[in-house]
Formats: sequence, C-alpha cells, structure tokens
Amino acid sequence: MNSASESAVKPASGVANLFPGYFALVMATGIVSIASFLTGVPAAAWGLLVINIAAYIVLWLLLLIRIWRYPQQVIADLTNHGRSAGFFTVVAGTCVLGSQFVVIAHQYTIAAGLWLLGLLLWVFITYAFFTVVTTARVKPSLEIGLNGSWLISVVAAQSVSVLTTLLVGAAGDEQPILLFAALCLYLLGGMLYIPLITLILYRFTFFPLIKENLTPPYWINMGAVAITTLAGASLILNAEYWSLLTEILPFLKGFTLFFWATATWWIPLLLLLGIWRHLIQRFPLRYDPQYWGMVFPLGMYTTCTIRLSQALELPFLMTIAQVFIFAAWAAWTVVFIAMLRHTLRSLSVPTG
Repeated sequence: MNSASESAVKPASGVANLFPGYFALVMATGIVSIASFLTGVPAAAWGLLVINIAAYIVLWLLLLIRIWRYPQQVIADLTNHGRSAGFFTVVAGTCVLGSQFVVIAHQYTIAAGLWLLGLLLWVFITYAFFTVVTTARVKPSLEIGLNGSWLISVVAAQSVSVLTTLLVGAAGDEQPILLFAALCLYLLGGMLYIPLITLILYRFTFFPLIKENLTPPYWINMGAVAITTLAGASLILNAEYWSLLTEILPFLKGFTLFFWATATWWIPLLLLLGIWRHLIQRFPLRYDPQYWGMVFPLGMYTTCTIRLSQALELPFLMTIAQVFIFAAWAAWTVVFIAMLRHTLRSLSVPTG
C-alpha cells in the first residue's frame, strides 16, 4: 500500500474503532473547568469551556459517523461486557457540559437543552446496557467482564441529578418536580454504586491482579462516589426550594458525608496501585483515551469537596480542594498534550 493510501485508511480506521468511552474527555475537561471557576480561576474555567464545546461537537460528529458507517462495530461494543459501559460517558459528558453552562456562563437555555438530551440518553443507554449484559447468552467471568468503567453508570445518573439541581433556580413552579427527580437519581446512583463497588473490591482482592488489566478507569472507583457526593451536596444547598428536602436533611447530610469519606479513602489506594503498575511492574506510560477516566475523578473530587464544604458549613475542607485543583490541572494538561501528540502522529503521512 502506498503512502497516500495508508494516510487515507488511518482516519477511517480511527472512526471505526472509536473508543466508546471517549466522551470522558468532555467529562474531565468540564469538571476541571468547573473546579477552576469555584476555586477562583475564571480564566482557566472559560478557556476549558471553549475547548470542551469544540471537543463535544467533534466527538458527536465522530460518533454519528461511526453509527452510520460502522454499525456492526458499535453493536459489538454495546454487547461487550468490558466496553459497553463506556457509552455512559456520552450521558455524563452531555450533563457536565450543561453544568458548565450554568455555573460558568449562566446560560440556562443551553443547559436545559443539554439536560433534556442527557436525560433521554440516560434512559436509552441505561436500559440498553443492563438489558444486553443481562440477556447475553455467553458471558465472561467476573474477572474478565467487570472493570471500573461499569461505575460510569453511576456517574451518568449523578450527572443528570447534578444538572437537574443546577436548573432549579430558574425553574419557577417546576422546582419541586425537578428536585424530586434529582433526589431519585441521587438515590439510584447510590444504589448502583454499592453493589458494583462490592464486586470490584471482590475482584481486586480474590483474583490475581494483572498490570494490563489495572486500567485508568479504575479511578472511577473514586470518581463515581465523588460525583455522588456532589449530587447530595447540591440537593442540600437547594433544600430551601422544597419542603421534603428540608425534612430529610439529616439523612442527606449523613449519606453525602459517607460518600465523600469513601471517595477520600480510595485516593491513597489508587495511587499505590498506580505505583505498583508503572514503577514495580514497569507497565509503560503511553497515551490511551482511558486516561481521561483518571483526570475526571481528580476534578470531581475537587468540586465535590467545595460543595460539601458549603453544604455542611465546614470551611476547613476548602484547603483540600485548593490543593487538589493543582493535581487536576496537571493531570488534564499531561493527558491533553499526550492526546494531541497521539492524534498528530496518527494523522501524519508516512514517508518512504
């Protein structure tokens, strides 16, 4: 095959094999943007918002092209236990971008459109995913089929809950309805997290740990419970709009603090496992779109800690957020540069 032919094949191959979880780029960029805004760096927040709008449009175009031209590959991903949960990133990316429009740009109309899209996507992908993995005739073992990406189902539900709560201020008479929906999604996300994390811990502790299988999405172990904390804190901060929330505030506060403590517990363990993978087992560091699944939890932990500090009136927690924002910026920058280099290499015309 000549050089021109090879360069023509690469983009097509890239679209055909587009990683189902690539919208984690939007999730990560969006939440780091929001965290930047909440920690008093609006310039970074606006810059990341612009980047995220572009990334969201490009990824949707690639996804639609893939669905139109390569439906068999999409179906293969949807029916694969290890990859199908990646489609939940489309929901979470949509709602995190909508949250950016509320928190940073105060554009409620655009955010409401993204919320509606995210809600519809959540309903479709949630029931498609759980129906497919439940009814599959041939299923992998727990060791092979389950990974951290399954927890993106939790992230998706909580991202809809968070955006729903953010829209309450401009909702008028529909405030109780929106808060009821946000509360139900918050509880549903918590329900999903508990059995899934139990299975993941079981996999960690009773099956051999292979460095190739310890992929970055395992950081969602922390990210899923961090966004659950954010959803709970958001409900607490908006309790004044609905009497039922006021009545169950002790439950909300206790449960939300429980989730934040769980997220905090995961961080040292995930760092130690990363050291084991890359320094002891010498697994090479190279760009993989799954690394966006590591950036997102860092930004989410920063954001949820800020909101929890406000909701529970614990100002000392802000110190944690002010430290973690630097980790989120560093991780986003490194992965973004690696992505650009990888993309440029894949698009370059071979010589010879």
